[in-house]
Amino acid sequence: MTTAPADQRGRVSPSTGDQPKPAQDGPTTGPTLLQRVILPRPADPMSVRTLYVDERSGAKLTPVEPLPGEKDRPVTVTVSGTGGRRLKVTSRTTAVVPAQTEVSFGAYFNGFAAGYWRAWSTLTDIALRLDLEGSGRVDVYRTKADGSQIYVGGEVVDGRREVEMALDLRPFEDGGWFWFDLTTDDAELTLHGGGWHAPHPAPGRAAVTVGMPTFNRPADCVATLTAIGEDPVVLDAVTAVILPDQGTRKVRDQAGYEQAAAALGDRLRIVDQPNLGGSGGYARVMYEALGSTDCEQILYMDDDILLEPDSILRAVAFSRFSREPMLVGGQMLSLQARSQLSTMGEVVDRNQFMWRPAPRTEAHHDLAEQTLRQTPWLHRRVDVDYNAWWMCLIPRVVAEDLGLPLPLFIKWDDAEYGLRARSRGYRTATVPGIAIWHMSFIEKDDSSDWQAYFHYRNRLVAAALHGPEDPTAILRETFKRTLRHLMLMEYSAVALQIKAFTDFLAGPEALFPKLPTVLAEIRAERATYDDGRPLDSATQVPLADLDALGAQLFPEPPSGRAQSALGLVRGVLRNLKTPDPGLRERPQRNVPWANAQWFVLAGLDSATVSTPDGRGVTFRRRDPAMFKRMVSESFRLHRAVSADWTSLRERYRAALPTLTSRDGWKHLFE
Repeated sequence: MTTAPADQRGRVSPSTGDQPKPAQDGPTTGPTLLQRVILPRPADPMSVRTLYVDERSGAKLTPVEPLPGEKDRPVTVTVSGTGGRRLKVTSRTTAVVPAQTEVSFGAYFNGFAAGYWRAWSTLTDIALRLDLEGSGRVDVYRTKADGSQIYVGGEVVDGRREVEMALDLRPFEDGGWFWFDLTTDDAELTLHGGGWHAPHPAPGRAAVTVGMPTFNRPADCVATLTAIGEDPVVLDAVTAVILPDQGTRKVRDQAGYEQAAAALGDRLRIVDQPNLGGSGGYARVMYEALGSTDCEQILYMDDDILLEPDSILRAVAFSRFSREPMLVGGQMLSLQARSQLSTMGEVVDRNQFMWRPAPRTEAHHDLAEQTLRQTPWLHRRVDVDYNAWWMCLIPRVVAEDLGLPLPLFIKWDDAEYGLRARSRGYRTATVPGIAIWHMSFIEKDDSSDWQAYFHYRNRLVAAALHGPEDPTAILRETFKRTLRHLMLMEYSAVALQIKAFTDFLAGPEALFPKLPTVLAEIRAERATYDDGRPLDSATQVPLADLDALGAQLFPEPPSGRAQSALGLVRGVLRNLKTPDPGLRERPQRNVPWANAQWFVLAGLDSATVSTPDGRGVTFRRRDPAMFKRMVSESFRLHRAVSADWTSLRERYRAALPTLTSRDGWKHLFE
């Protein structure tokens, strides 16, 4: 069976798999698909299969039948010596369960995150519909917010039939999931298709504009365009694909582009423009989508992702059934280790005004090591303040009300938009099972490279718009960062912090004029410092004279606040002393990135430090005169921001309508 698209209302014939063409406006009766059952790609490694199915040998969930008068009862988890065969995947939506096998679909992409639908949608019940053929049984389970598993019910299959089980969403106030298992005895069971459905039509239309700004990522873009175009169910929901191309290596010139473009047809629109950063690219997407398409949803995606195309359908379905218009975010899986869930959801600390993972979540959780069924914290609903724009759906009505992104180039544009939406009554949900793969941040430290400028300036801009009346906590934290950078001999990062504070104090009037030029300014500034000029290898400078043992021993981190404070004082005093002139051309030691902590580098006169991705090093040299000058200038600017905070807040808030309007952006686009 080919499962119907998100706005398909008719029942699919299990005998033929025939599928009527869905109407964009939708009929008035019948169920709506919320989430297809999907299966791994043929090229996916075994660890990635665990995102779709749980095939662990020997681990068997045995249902305990409810006693008379009992509504449900927890399952018993037993260990069996039988089984171990794997599901035979025949397409993205079909598979065969071999004889004497049990396969659980209680996995990230095929479990149904009922707690999120209970919290944010109008639905009170759903249905699981599976087109099955052969001999076996299907069993449905649910969980509570603490991960406790409860058997819901099951049916025996003998022959070809469509199984439909009605399921109640009301017990999921705090979280929980549904899933199903397929079990066979002496014969195989074929899954022709299936999905989780709403019992009635979805409001509105499935008409999404996908927006993907890019800068010199043509191969990744073509892969994403291909993924959208090769699935007719996904393509049917897409009104337009808008791709602002801001790079020098154009997507049109990439191998495979012509085939991808042919599949998308007139839906694809490539807009060439200067590099205005992520915010300039996403602003262009919204500018074009609102001005020249009839879309109902705008879906932002990064250009350096691996797309699970069904995430598009799921985000659209979630948006259409939401009680009120809201932003629907996709979660981030790691592109380097694809079975890892990197980010479950994010919030903003309103006091220090800094983003952070949502409470009681774990970054980089490996679902190949601990599956959904084995990870209790994944079953609690996680609420967020915003969703990063690696994947985020914004309803058209929200975009029309809030306007375009701020002209920030990169960093904080997505968080600011989520906070702006929340201030106007539009919430954000980051929904499990809606996700893309993106480069994990474990190989980055963009708070210290050229992006440091945007981290500092844009954080202050967002805080002026949505942050506290008293900036003391923010400024105390940023000044601690000043000292940390200096202890690490990251003089370029402090120089960019100083520039960021200076430009913030210049007011909102400077944001648009700086957008096309600021990147060149900060790259030129950073290149004047040792830590801003990476080398290919530590062999490009003389190696340190430390013996093999000494080279691999590093100071232990200070324990407790008192020790940290003492270490900081000692580090400051050392940075005021004249360094050994013999260590200007030869590093005192070679420091791996993992050991590049302030309490290590504060005790050195010079060092090579490897980059986070391991592709190079920087040769850092202590400079007491620069240390004094930068501390003094940073302190002066922190005091200036503190003194002018009230008036700065008023200026930025008054300028917000202009900074986010179509007319405000028009002079850059046209």
